[in-house]
Amino acid sequence: MALKIIDECIACDACVAICPNQAIAEGVPVYEIDPDRCTECVGAFDVPQCRTVCPIDDCIIDDPDRIESAEDLAAKYRALHPDDIAPQ
Repeated sequence: MALKIIDECIACDACVAICPNQAIAEGVPVYEIDPDRCTECVGAFDVPQCRTVCPIDDCIIDDPDRIESAEDLAAKYRALHPDDIAPQ
């Protein structure tokens, strides 16, 4: 499933640069994750990188409105990064 940033966000900007899918952008009043670009870092890392750098515990949560399987997330990553995937 895609991730979501909640109101506890302090807009520190730490998560933006680390996102491999460029899914995070400044919002009002907190940063926002584009669910169409968020793969929870499946395809790039073992864990969501935004969560690893966020200084606020539990600020980035699973988006209950965007339930996706690991296979769906991997397919989304491949679609976002077609040049990074070896031909099959």
